[in-house]
Amino acid sequence: MTVTPSLKWGLIGLAAIVLSLAQAGLFQQDLFNLNGAPLLWKFIVASVHPDFSPELLQTTFNATLTTLAYAVCGTFFSLILGIIGGVLTSEVWWLSFGQPSRFWLLIRGFLAAPRAIHELIWGLFFVNIWGLDPLTAIVAITIPFGAITAKVFSEILDETPRQPLLILLNSGFSPLTAFFYSLLPQAFLNLLSYTFYRFECSIRSAAVLGIIGAGGLGYEIFLSLQSLRYEQLWTFFYALFILNGLVDLSSAWLRRQLGCSSRLDLNLQQTKKKQAPKDIVRRRYFLLLPVSLALLALCFWVINPDFSKLWALRTQQLLGQFVRSALPPDFSEVPRLIPQAIETVSMSVLAIAFSAFGGLLLAFPAANNFFLPGGLLNSNPGKSANLLPQIMLLLSRAILLMCRAIPAPIWALVVLFVMFPGILPGAIALGLHNLGILGRLMAEVIENQDQRPLEALKAQGTPNSLIFLYGVLPLTMPRFVAYSLYRWEVCMRETVIVGLVGAGGLGRSLTEQLSSFDYRSLIVTLGGFLMLTFLVDWVSATARRSLR
Repeated sequence: MTVTPSLKWGLIGLAAIVLSLAQAGLFQQDLFNLNGAPLLWKFIVASVHPDFSPELLQTTFNATLTTLAYAVCGTFFSLILGIIGGVLTSEVWWLSFGQPSRFWLLIRGFLAAPRAIHELIWGLFFVNIWGLDPLTAIVAITIPFGAITAKVFSEILDETPRQPLLILLNSGFSPLTAFFYSLLPQAFLNLLSYTFYRFECSIRSAAVLGIIGAGGLGYEIFLSLQSLRYEQLWTFFYALFILNGLVDLSSAWLRRQLGCSSRLDLNLQQTKKKQAPKDIVRRRYFLLLPVSLALLALCFWVINPDFSKLWALRTQQLLGQFVRSALPPDFSEVPRLIPQAIETVSMSVLAIAFSAFGGLLLAFPAANNFFLPGGLLNSNPGKSANLLPQIMLLLSRAILLMCRAIPAPIWALVVLFVMFPGILPGAIALGLHNLGILGRLMAEVIENQDQRPLEALKAQGTPNSLIFLYGVLPLTMPRFVAYSLYRWEVCMRETVIVGLVGAGGLGRSLTEQLSSFDYRSLIVTLGGFLMLTFLVDWVSATARRSLR
């Protein structure tokens, strides 16, 4: 019997889930704390009568504007770092100059560590240096997101067809000119599409950073939850839903207007669609630039970060003090970290399994070309069609929006109402948050897939069930799996943020050591976390290559 890559990785994934459930104590201890059920019920009931007092609405508006400003400014600087780092870490850039092909690997390796450390850890670190200045949130977003953007941009450039570049190089053009006139124009739409996606991620990260005191909606949500003011809490929740929804809708509309591919469908062949004339598209680009600059200027004005702290003498002194305090590392912590490392991996495996399954269930009703009248599995285009598909669309999208808008630490605190602390509540919290992200990405895969093979099956009278089993699933599942593996890497980084509220794993040790200024132990814990992150990245990349 031949073992296919799909079967092999499926068995490995199933074994990992079972072992992770055992590690979480599912089969041997009490998990639920029913004494917290009344608090959970109060939390749910408060959702129907939030606090809309004028004072709180003013606070909500200011907090929303602060969260948006952090996201815009952080995205701006991470984009600058991403463009520079993406070019310097791309293999094709160095090959065009005739440099050794491995040189780009050295720079990419240098950016691996900043990428693996979650922005919350960066935020906690810079709070100790700059306090609660808005600069803390901006830099905490910029460093990891800049490294992530550089990695993705370099991959986009390396996967872009090189024939035009080689033609210009062979024609005597300088490498710089050939690169900017051949490769970048081809990759531009993919780069722009990922920029929109990174901005959406920055909104969520800005909310998370508010939990450590940086301000914004995350900060107000955390305070309201700690003080059990659930009516106020839901007011901030609804503001966060609206902000995420508006960003999601505007991003999708802009990508359609500019002809971008969907958020993460990078360098894939797109089906031909009717596009606007080039002069109209060009005018849209020129309109986008001043609007973006005006929004950026407004956001800098709102939060007014003190950039002089970057080169201030006190910053240099505190950084030097940190280096001296962190050396030599305290390796006596290693035996204690091994069980926590296993907990961390188990938490990430359970989180991605939960979010992938939930996202798969919600993605199809959330797609606008599947169950709606005139869609793939609903041939009735008339207005008298059943309202059930429209209700399913709105409900599934609302659930996905709520899941991804609420930060994972807040989900963890809610789950801990009715569960005892441990890695399972952390996995559920991460799973709920990533379910919203994965479900929306999967829905976009369904909406953007090539309809021609499915329409051919439909024209031959194939039943809807067979179209789904033999048409839709084979076309979409490879990308569903690829997205799930990609989000597993993200879940691994995000175990830190649920550790902040006591969910266990290495994240809890990291936050405790940062808070107590135990930098010698912090360096060792951080090194172990980086090793785990790189291991998960390697397994994920290997699995994606095998399943292509």
